[in-house]
Amino acid sequence: MGILPGLILALALAFGGQYLSHWIGVDLMGLAKSPVSAIMMAILLGIIVRNTITLPASFQPGIKFGLVRILRLGIILLGIRLSLGEVGEIGLKSLPVIIATVTAALLIVTYLSRRLGLSSNLGTLLAVGTSICGATAIVATAPTIKARDDEVAYSVACITLFGVIAMLAYPFFAEWFFSADPFAAGLFLGTSVHETAQVAGAGLVYQEYFGQPAALDTATVTKLVRNMGMLIIIPLMSVLHHRNHSDGGEAPKWYTMIPLFIVGFALMSLVRTVGDMGDQAFGVLSQETWKAVVGYTKEAAEICLAVAMAAVGLGTSIRGLVSIGLKPLAMGLIAALLVGGVSATLISVMY
Repeated sequence: MGILPGLILALALAFGGQYLSHWIGVDLMGLAKSPVSAIMMAILLGIIVRNTITLPASFQPGIKFGLVRILRLGIILLGIRLSLGEVGEIGLKSLPVIIATVTAALLIVTYLSRRLGLSSNLGTLLAVGTSICGATAIVATAPTIKARDDEVAYSVACITLFGVIAMLAYPFFAEWFFSADPFAAGLFLGTSVHETAQVAGAGLVYQEYFGQPAALDTATVTKLVRNMGMLIIIPLMSVLHHRNHSDGGEAPKWYTMIPLFIVGFALMSLVRTVGDMGDQAFGVLSQETWKAVVGYTKEAAEICLAVAMAAVGLGTSIRGLVSIGLKPLAMGLIAALLVGGVSATLISVMY
């Protein structure tokens, strides 16, 4: 069976989210367009299923496949929405806020973790997970600082909990705080929400509720640029750990820190850039046909992301989150609020 049971379940929940969104907004409320996000409903359905039904172990490979592989495919396909020039422009505009939020999170979260009495390893993992890219950064950093399994599990659980909350709440905060500015909202989502999957989900929720695809584009590019911080931060954490612990592991090679889906996103943007040149895309397709191809690719990207969001819900165990203790949860909450606060303040001042 392999990945099929879990993947089919995630797909069913993604379509279930669309059905519930339409039923609540159109059939029940009598509106022309549902005000309820299908993505949000898919996430909530996944959380409900995960925490009310004991799923067989055979479902886990497919859920993980949806959360990792399908998510990455969706992000790669999102590259078709933007030309390389647009990607570069967003990346350059977002860079000052990214640098500031990452730096603030690393320094302040590490310091406060020590004040709360958490282990240095747990503090480091919470800092890199909050500042860069969630569980990916945590898992990549853990071997370099000899982190224990429970420290990795605690930090990932905190990132998951507060990232999911931010994914569902921040789109509405961003719309209000930034006065419906899609660039500022997208920049905020891309710098303040932890995981790549959570950023994509927040961007989709914003797009569905407020009709601004530019916010999803900005959030995605900002997050991908932020992910590249692993090239610097993880080796730096390893060096600092070596300075205080002679038994530390070796830092990973720099090229292993480049997520391949970022390369794929850039390649899709290149395809869009070349396809938009001239009267015929690639000298073969008419511009009408090329626009249709771009449209279908965008739809495929959003379907992939919807499946990934359902998988996010299916991977969120409330019981597991409650069991990690108050201090890590308190630090996770402080870290999440800190990054969000720094991001919102900088964006409101600079843009």
